[in-house]
Amino acid sequence: MRSLTTIGESLRLAFAALVANKMRGALTTLGIIIGIVAVVTTMTAVNGLQNRFRDNFSAIGSDVIYVSRMPWVVMNDFFLYRNRPGIDLREARALEARLRGRALVNPSLQTRVDVKRGSETLEGVSVIGTTEKQSQMSSAQPQTGRFLMPYDLASKKNVCVIGSDIRERLFKGLDPLHRTLKLGRNEFRVIGVMEKQGGSFLGGPNFDLQVYIPITTYVRAFGGRRVDVNIAVKAPTQEAVADLQYVVIGEMRKVRGLRPVEPDNFSINQLDTLVGAFNSLMGVVLVVGLLITSISLFVGAVGVMNIMLVSVTERTREIGIRKAIGATRRSILLQFLFESSAICVLGGAIGIVLAAIATAILNATVMPASLSLPILGIAVLVSIIVGVVAGVAPAYRGARLDPIEALRYE
Repeated sequence: MRSLTTIGESLRLAFAALVANKMRGALTTLGIIIGIVAVVTTMTAVNGLQNRFRDNFSAIGSDVIYVSRMPWVVMNDFFLYRNRPGIDLREARALEARLRGRALVNPSLQTRVDVKRGSETLEGVSVIGTTEKQSQMSSAQPQTGRFLMPYDLASKKNVCVIGSDIRERLFKGLDPLHRTLKLGRNEFRVIGVMEKQGGSFLGGPNFDLQVYIPITTYVRAFGGRRVDVNIAVKAPTQEAVADLQYVVIGEMRKVRGLRPVEPDNFSINQLDTLVGAFNSLMGVVLVVGLLITSISLFVGAVGVMNIMLVSVTERTREIGIRKAIGATRRSILLQFLFESSAICVLGGAIGIVLAAIATAILNATVMPASLSLPILGIAVLVSIIVGVVAGVAPAYRGARLDPIEALRYE
């Protein structure tokens, strides 16, 4: 009970001192406000980027294994991967035959061409030659029209399914179904429009700026000699992905005729590969960002410490009187610790509000940003820690004052 009384009295005196020195308190909190805004905005930007990454790549599917010539993330040995032989359609069909009944297999080819409609042109649009199984590999489905069918591939039809951005930019409100587009030198009839999946991300693919055509038509229209097929293998269940990966590696080695002593000359990729690489990148960005922004917090803490030292000096006689009538070192220590903490918490609260506004502006204009409860909790905790650390030296100095010498101070 006595401890609670001491804490309550220390809090009352700390807030009374803040009210008595409004201008000083406001100027002192400014450094903390700037520091908290910088730290919170950095964390919200990284959090928003991570959320956007998950949203943009969720269509890939975590239950799908991708067989390709090169890994999605190349850390070293780039030339080793580059010199690997490309995967051709014959190998893709052979792998599909070996996995029939155990997994769904879909080969695809990709290139970039200019897409034209009348006088409008979109440069460097990703054109994907695929099969009807593509719609089963991904969570994205046509919003209007239909996706590719087996007879489109068998007849090598010049039909295409376009992304939502292509509809908006080239058709400008018109219904694109059954209208024609020119992909490179070839005309294609639009049979479907994919639902919106989100824009490009950090230079990654824009899923809304893609065109799907039959893989057989792709080979005829864009050439089949220099092909490098990507093979998607969908597991029957999420739990079967790990075992399926070893099966795919074994069957692909048989397709390529590799001897037991020979290394794999193909790569197995999964969404986890991208997620791991991205999380590592964002971890580095967050650490560097926090180190830079923490400088402003350090400056703010120094400002709080300086003001608290001045406050202790100005109130030396007051401290002497309090000690003379029975105040303990602990109560003096708590008073100044609470005062410095109150300054920092107040600055932190204002900083959080300003950071929330900055986050909303960033999210609406420049880049994705997302404010979450853990970030708010960290901001409050940081404010309290800064306040305590900044107040330790002044509080200790005040608590150690000799009451007789303090009473003599003018």
